[in-house]
Amino acid sequence: LFTCQTSSFQESIDVDERDADFDNEEIAGYSQKIQQINSYYAIYYYQNTSLTLLDASLPPEAEPELRSYISRRLSKGALLGGMGNIATVELSIPEQAVGCYCCLLEQEKSPEQPDADGNGWVVILNTFSLTLQTFRIELDKYVQGLQGCLTPELRTNLETEVRPYLNRWYEESVMHIHKVVQLLQANVGYLLHAALSHKLFEVTGADEKTKADIARFIKAASLQGLVQEDTLCKAISEDSHSSLIIDCSTSPPTLTNKVSNRFCNDWIQAFLNAAERFNPFLLRQILENFKLKAIQDMNNLKRFIRQAEMSHYALFRCCLFLQSCGNGDVLLQNARAEHSSLPEACGIIKVLEEFLGEHAQGTLY
Repeated sequence: LFTCQTSSFQESIDVDERDADFDNEEIAGYSQKIQQINSYYAIYYYQNTSLTLLDASLPPEAEPELRSYISRRLSKGALLGGMGNIATVELSIPEQAVGCYCCLLEQEKSPEQPDADGNGWVVILNTFSLTLQTFRIELDKYVQGLQGCLTPELRTNLETEVRPYLNRWYEESVMHIHKVVQLLQANVGYLLHAALSHKLFEVTGADEKTKADIARFIKAASLQGLVQEDTLCKAISEDSHSSLIIDCSTSPPTLTNKVSNRFCNDWIQAFLNAAERFNPFLLRQILENFKLKAIQDMNNLKRFIRQAEMSHYALFRCCLFLQSCGNGDVLLQNARAEHSSLPEACGIIKVLEEFLGEHAQGTLY
């Protein structure tokens, strides 16, 4: 059982080796390609089934191809207001096939424009990566930030607001995980643990952009939305007495009240390797694998706890599992919050906590 779990875990953190089986020269070339990445945008005004180009950073020969593609999508009703859609599109640009994010921002009705129903702006964001889907939530939120400054003509604020905003989409929506890993380096394990354990945190000595990047990283690494909300609230309240302090006034940043464990530490090198290759999409995939493995272990623990209520052997297996997974503190914290109303399960969890405490011998479990 535990051999299989270890193998599965190793496959999770080795995602970069599986997905990019390059020799050293190929890795160098691939990294250079990503560092020189081209990202594009286009914005159209959509009215009465017609598209009017307002601005674009695409090469001139590629824009008509993109417009044709978007027109087909709109005619099929494939773009829903406010919800991004991602597909692969062939365009006359160096990358040829690009990941294309499309979002229709519907125009609000007003007394001045009573016939605006169905009108809106189509925002297109392109990059060479075909895995743009992993950042769809961030892209949706970023594009929504345009809503307040859009007009049918964009005559007054194109240069001052809209174009600078769209030019920053890749940096703002895709690169935050990479920037945090580059900033924290090996200390990223403490952020991973803080995310899993719902630990409160505070960033000092940093500009607002860095603070936002760290907050987004921790949110992306957390299990928010993947575990029951009441469990999350109970787990947060348990650990609210000591916040993780990240002081960015020093280089590297200094962390106070930092806690990690073997599970989180085992993922550090995978993050550092992907960051060194300058691959934000690989970083996101590793982050998702990290969360998936944590959830799998949580589900395994819940199953073992149910079995342990009826079998001493199952309780022993549960102890072995917690020792081997390296994430016992986080798993028990969540289990304790989730089973707080079940006396028998709470008794099992207390025994498990005592067992791990006796066998920790000064090491993190």
